[in-house]
Amino acid sequence: MTGASQGLGREIAVAFGDAGANVVLAARSDGIYETEQQIDAPDRTLAVETDVTDPDSVADSIDAAVDEFGGLDCLVNNAGIAGPTAPIEDTDDDEWLETMDVNVVGTARTVRAAAQSLRDSEAGSIVNISSIGGKRPYPNRTPYAASKMGVIGLTRALAFEFGDDDVTVNAICPGPVEGERIENVFEKQAAERGVDVADVKGEVLESLAIRELVPPEEVADLAVQLASPATDHVTGQDINVASGGAWY
Repeated sequence: MTGASQGLGREIAVAFGDAGANVVLAARSDGIYETEQQIDAPDRTLAVETDVTDPDSVADSIDAAVDEFGGLDCLVNNAGIAGPTAPIEDTDDDEWLETMDVNVVGTARTVRAAAQSLRDSEAGSIVNISSIGGKRPYPNRTPYAASKMGVIGLTRALAFEFGDDDVTVNAICPGPVEGERIENVFEKQAAERGVDVADVKGEVLESLAIRELVPPEEVADLAVQLASPATDHVTGQDINVASGGAWY
């Protein structure tokens, strides 16, 4: 589980822990140790500081997971960054490259490192966390939108690469999820447009069929289900958990 140090990543990791899974918590931040304490199952958790932009770090984390638990059945790619909030003419190559490197290439690096272990599993699955921001982008978020649509394309291609080994590959596309991260997005959008944060948040809620932010536990529950035998024939899909914020 990458990006397991806070927010949605922590929620997903805890949901897997509650379901009885062995969980390897991977992230750059030492928040993974707090997540480990929250799961409170020392014999079923392993925290490994991991940088998804570093191939060696990723490979070491996968090796640690396999060594600790004897194999790897599920990979959840949640590590990601928001990227800049600005019109495209005010973004630069470094911001684009960083956003794509973490969100898209970082996901690919982790899958590459885990590929053989997943193929060897009798219940292999990959769950990539994308976003409706790739399907229905917010303004002034071009690098993020491109990266999250890239995750969807990667998911579809990988579904065919892994299909012969019965490894499912799916993406979850959350909408605006309750928590600190979306509040930061609202604040940056408000600052860029010179309006109140409440106005930005109100506009987002009005764009949803259910005018509420998404509870993170709903995303987490779907991730667990996509790793279970109940979805053995669900693959290559990008599934919205978005309060009706995207319809395709």
